[in-house]
Amino acid sequence: MSASQAGRRRPPLKAYFEPRAFLMLLLGFSSGLPFLLVGNTFGYWLRDAGTSLEAIGFLSWVGIAYSLKFLWAPLIDRLNAPFLLGRLGRRRGWMALAQLVVACGLVAMAVTGTQHGLAQLGAFALVVAFASSTQDIVIDAWRIETARDPDELGLLTSAYTIGYRAAMLATEALILPIAQRIGWPLSYTLYGMAMVIGITAMLFAAEPARADAVMNEKEESEPLWTVRGLYDAIAGPFIVFFKTHGAPALLMLAAISLFQIPNFVMGPMANPFYHDLGFSKDVVGAVRGTVGLAGVFLGVAAGGFASIRFGYMRALIIGGALQAAGIAIYAILAYTGTNVVAFALVMAADNFGIAFAGVALVSYMSSLTSLGYTATQYALLSSTYAWAGKILKGFSGAVVENLSAGHGLMNAYAIFFTGAGLIGIPAILLFVLLGARLRTAPA
Repeated sequence: MSASQAGRRRPPLKAYFEPRAFLMLLLGFSSGLPFLLVGNTFGYWLRDAGTSLEAIGFLSWVGIAYSLKFLWAPLIDRLNAPFLLGRLGRRRGWMALAQLVVACGLVAMAVTGTQHGLAQLGAFALVVAFASSTQDIVIDAWRIETARDPDELGLLTSAYTIGYRAAMLATEALILPIAQRIGWPLSYTLYGMAMVIGITAMLFAAEPARADAVMNEKEESEPLWTVRGLYDAIAGPFIVFFKTHGAPALLMLAAISLFQIPNFVMGPMANPFYHDLGFSKDVVGAVRGTVGLAGVFLGVAAGGFASIRFGYMRALIIGGALQAAGIAIYAILAYTGTNVVAFALVMAADNFGIAFAGVALVSYMSSLTSLGYTATQYALLSSTYAWAGKILKGFSGAVVENLSAGHGLMNAYAIFFTGAGLIGIPAILLFVLLGARLRTAPA
């Protein structure tokens, strides 16, 4: 642990209500709102409509958009948003455009529904995923660039994570009793309208002046339309990243790419699992909104504290182990049926582990970026941690259905969740190796 880390302390609760931290919390909510609506919650809607597990798994591939965002991040780093939105500034303009497209896309999903066929509904979900991933690029860049020092970056990252997790709670728990009463299409319409929260926060956010100065200088000396400027926008972030971190850079990317695979792989099957166990949407929503919520916020707090107190490597190792264990124990539910106590305990453990691991990973990746390439480098890192899991999760439904042919549906789920937890072990080992290598590296 560095001296700077040793001197840092977890911020008091009132710090989250300072203007920039509060705006970050709202932007984190906006960033998290669409994620499950084209992911796990979308799968619940599809399962309710009688869609096969195999089709649900394949439709989860719309989330691959989040893994490809590094491809257009260089343009967002260097260009203003089109139309009049460019007047809002480089970061705020792209935020506004992405938020408006997400809102319209969610409403379009609601209007289309499953009755018009999965292809059309999936197409609108893909539009939402691309717009949502673009919003993530800009909000992540704003979070890193607007921080004045590492302590404030830690505060903003925690605020972002709380907002993001609150949105996931709203789209994973709160939406279920709403959908139970008014149906999925109207629920998606309401959530599309909720994007006004992010739009409002964007209007009050200030452009990061220090980063703007760097980017304006780049644009003056190397305009994007020149060969040199285009090369710097596309290749520069990667060159600087590898120059900054040297030989361990490849090991960093490998560890990051494997870290969240258990969470991604189990994701599309979680809600169909609850459905097939026989839990009502009200019960699932109530458990998520109580002990599940407690698990999330305890995990966020513990992950943030561990990152500061023990350093990034140790926090990642602990988080990876907690995440893997929390996912594997879902296998227990296959044999407890509709036991609400067992369901609550498993969900609390899972949410704690995933939240802990998520904060540790976001804090670590944020520390690896360089000013002037923030959006592209962070998009590269966040795409790296997502691409493998996003591809593999598309096969999750096919795996469960194939296992069920020989073992029965509940046994198939148990085998699947156990395996999903175990595939987190390689990432833990890589971070152990990376931590050992960094400790022995010359100063």
